[in-house]
Amino acid sequence: MTDELNNSVTPEADPQPSGPAGKNETGYGTEAPSAADLQSQASDTQFAEVQGPDESIRQPEQLSDEEREARDAAEDEGDEAKWYVIHTYSGYENKVKETLEQIVENRDLTAFIKDISVPMEEVVEVKDGKRKTSMKKIYPGYVLVKMVLNDEIWYIVRNTRGVTGFVGPNSRPVPLTEEELAMMGMEANWEPVVDYGVGDSVKVINGPLESFIGTVDAISTEKKKVRVMVSMFGRETPVELDFTQVIRL
Repeated sequence: MTDELNNSVTPEADPQPSGPAGKNETGYGTEAPSAADLQSQASDTQFAEVQGPDESIRQPEQLSDEEREARDAAEDEGDEAKWYVIHTYSGYENKVKETLEQIVENRDLTAFIKDISVPMEEVVEVKDGKRKTSMKKIYPGYVLVKMVLNDEIWYIVRNTRGVTGFVGPNSRPVPLTEEELAMMGMEANWEPVVDYGVGDSVKVINGPLESFIGTVDAISTEKKKVRVMVSMFGRETPVELDFTQVIRL
């Protein structure tokens, strides 16, 4: 499975999905579709909107046989939270992460979806004789989710906007093994490293506030969030960010 992630070469664009992902014979997309593919496929499958707080979930009018089998197979995964990999539109990884986190909060699913991660790495580039440090996605087009998989959770994750499918054979989501987690620099009980505390100066490394500098005001280990005071419009404004969205200065 890690080979599939490592061999993924996708641009860092931020497309806006306008329809369901391209699918192979198993019913799941293996590559992010082009804009032309999306336009041609938009009329092939109709989706009904889920009203209420989870409008970001796409609900198919009818599941394919392969999707139904994958959903039913999710019931056999037990009650232990494991890491799974979901495939997303390229450039849409952080949006999928944010959407899933909002769904977890709205539906009180913290007992089932434990963590959502978009692995990042620090990259140093030299341009015009100047060194520039930036954070880039290690696996573009993929999001890691630690969850207790059952048919309801499968359905919610699979039909979240921006998600094109689970990584696994024959449409079935397969948890990452301990060996795969180790190769990715993670462990089964991996937690993001937090090397900053309240009062420390930090820099936002991705998201809408990228490059902003602020001061840590509060840290929530339960939610894996940090509240940072940043200067916006001439005044100090609190913003809530993921642990992995900031680095200590």
